[in-house]
Parts: sequence; C-alpha cells; structure tokens
Amino acid sequence: MPHLPATRRSGAGHAELGGGISRGLVLLLAAACGTAAANLYYAQPLLHTLAGAFGVSDGTAGLLITISQLGYVVGLMLLVPLGDLHERRGLISGTMLVTAVALALAAVAPAFAVLGAALAVVGVTSVVAQIVVPMSSSLSTDQDRGAVVGTVMSGLLIGILLARTVSGLIAAALGWRVVFWFAAAAMVVLAATLRRALPRVPPTTDLSYHGLLRSVVSLVRGEPALRQRMIVGALTFGCFSILWTSIAFLLSGAPYHYGNGVIGLFGLVGVVGALAASGAGRLADRGHNGRATTVSILIMLASWAVMALGKTSVIALIAGIAVLDLGVQGIHISNQSAIYALRPEARSRLTTAYMVAYFLGGAALSALTSSLYGSDGWGGVCVLGAATALLALVVWAVTEAAARRRPDPAPSVV
Repeated sequence: MPHLPATRRSGAGHAELGGGISRGLVLLLAAACGTAAANLYYAQPLLHTLAGAFGVSDGTAGLLITISQLGYVVGLMLLVPLGDLHERRGLISGTMLVTAVALALAAVAPAFAVLGAALAVVGVTSVVAQIVVPMSSSLSTDQDRGAVVGTVMSGLLIGILLARTVSGLIAAALGWRVVFWFAAAAMVVLAATLRRALPRVPPTTDLSYHGLLRSVVSLVRGEPALRQRMIVGALTFGCFSILWTSIAFLLSGAPYHYGNGVIGLFGLVGVVGALAASGAGRLADRGHNGRATTVSILIMLASWAVMALGKTSVIALIAGIAVLDLGVQGIHISNQSAIYALRPEARSRLTTAYMVAYFLGGAALSALTSSLYGSDGWGGVCVLGAATALLALVVWAVTEAAARRRPDPAPSVV
C-alpha cells in the first residue's frame, strides 16, 4: 500500500520530520504525556473513599481502574492510529478538550455507574499521550530518538505516579470531587498551550481509516519483534497494575491506617525510579537495547521480594516501589525504542499494537488483583506480581533465542 514520505519540507508552522526537536519542546511533550496519562490514575488512592461514598465494596470500587484501562484500550485501537492519518496538533488539542468534559462529569457524578461511565470516556481520550509519544519520535533525529522517547516516557510515568500524590492531597483537603475538577481544568489549559506551541506535523500515510486499522493487524503479523515487545509489555504493565491497584487497600488497613493524603504521597517514591530509568533510552541509542531490557526485567522481579516485606515494614514497601517503577519504566522505554525503529512511517500504528497489549495486560491483572486482595491479602498480591515478572523473563529469553535463530525477514508493505 502506498504511503507518504516520512520527511517533508518544513514551512511556516510546520515541522520537518526527522529534523530534530528542541529541548524545550521535548519537556513540553513530556509534561503533556504526564498530564494526560495522570487522568487514568487519580482514582487509585481514593478507591476506599469512593467505595464508602457510593456504598459499594472495595472490590467493586477497584473495577473503576479496570473500566478506565479498558476505555484506554478502545482509544488505542480507534484513536491512536489517526496520528498517522491526520495533522496531529489539532488532533491532540481537540482530544484533550473532550477529556476535560468527561472529567467534569466525573466530578459531579451522582451515582457509581455515572462515575464509571465518565472514567471510561476519560480512558478512551487519555490515549492522546500515545499520539504525543510517536510524534516526539518522528520529530527527533535517528541519533537522539531513544533519549527523546526516554524523556517523554519518563514524563508520562512521572505523571502517572504524581497523579496519586496530587489526588490524595487534594482529596484529603477538599474532597474527592475537587480532584476531578482540578484534572478537567488542567486539560483545558494544556490543550490551549499545545495548540499554540506545537508545530503542524503532516500525516505519514494516505490510507483510508479502515485501511489504517487493517494495517495494524498486518504490522503485528509481519513483525516478530513487535509481537515480542507486546507480550513483554503486557506482563510489565500487569506488574505495575498489580501494585497500584492493591496498595490503597494495604495502606488504608492494619497496620498502617493511612488516609488519602499519605497514601497519595507513595506515588512520589516511584518518581525516583522513573527518572533513573530514562537512561534505558540512551542505552538503546548506543545499541544495548536487549541488555537494558534483560536487566530491567530482573530488577522488576527482584522488587516483589522486597515488597513482600512491606506488609509490616513501610521502609521495605518504599524501597520495593522504587525498584519496581525503575524496572517497569526501563522495560517500557526499551520496548518503545525497539518498535519505533521498525517502521518510521507507521509509528502511531506501532504504538496502537503495542499499547493495546500493554493495557490489556494491565486491565486483566488489575481486575484479578482486586478480587485476589480480598481473599489472599498482600501476600497473594506479591506472589502474583513475582509470577508475572518471572513469566516476562521467560518470554523474553525464549523469544530472544528464537530471534537469533531466525533469518531477517523482508519487510512487509504497510
């Protein structure tokens, strides 16, 4: 199928793809990703509060996270591919405004079902972060692409982690509804800022929308490396979701009995890991992507042994959270650096395939964790997390061995 050239002549207000990106714009895109992705996680430290407010069980309240993540998967499948087909500045700012409306609905939700529906829409539209990431990759040069993606992805993970802190503190001081009003206002401001600051980035394909969606399937079939990274990514985000779905229940009960404000502060712990893991992008730029992935998976596996002690030791819990987030972010950056090197003209569609798998893994393990915590407590959660990380290591080792035996295939046309 035909596609447009990956590099265009720059003009007034237009960007030249592959021509380089300023440090200031990289930081703005990192902030945009973090702010958009944060919308999925404001509810996590509030689950026990929301359960009480709407008269539902903790397990039912935990389904809010699953609902928003499944909404995110829908957005990944239907919205993110548009980043290859449409001018991205308008797509990004318009989607953010829809997110703001959904967040406002969550703030005034009179019933649990309404809150769930609003958060489902928030999930669908928060995929704007996954339009921004391939945009940053397209604007960067080949020599600094890993570092740029690493910085933008660090911003995304920091946003996810700080969402819990911001949410907990605002809810403790002003109530949980103000959390969603705050998020809605932030999205309006960010949409206006990006509309003014971003260059116009041309589409990279002339496929129809239906053809665009079909080409995602073709990419999955034709790229073994993409399939490998999809499976590893699903298990990685599964580990991340296991922790952050259950931690509010652990910290709000015995022996901790922490309130929303303190629970939210635990999100700050993961920021340390997120900042350190941006080095995975620099390793990828130097040709050490496989090594970075292996080390990051081992780090993620080791974190669960530390967190198992967190049932009674807050120090062990804090250390384990930092180590887990370091491993998760390292794997994620390595994965995205690897898949973006496959097809420069199809980076939004590669993102769709990878991130659908990523969030399906997170949604499935989040739902399992919600029910598991009620029956087996923190010990059962840690066993599940360690088993998921171990499975990621096995999948990575087996697929890497198979890749070394396989001759390089001729690229398929997408």
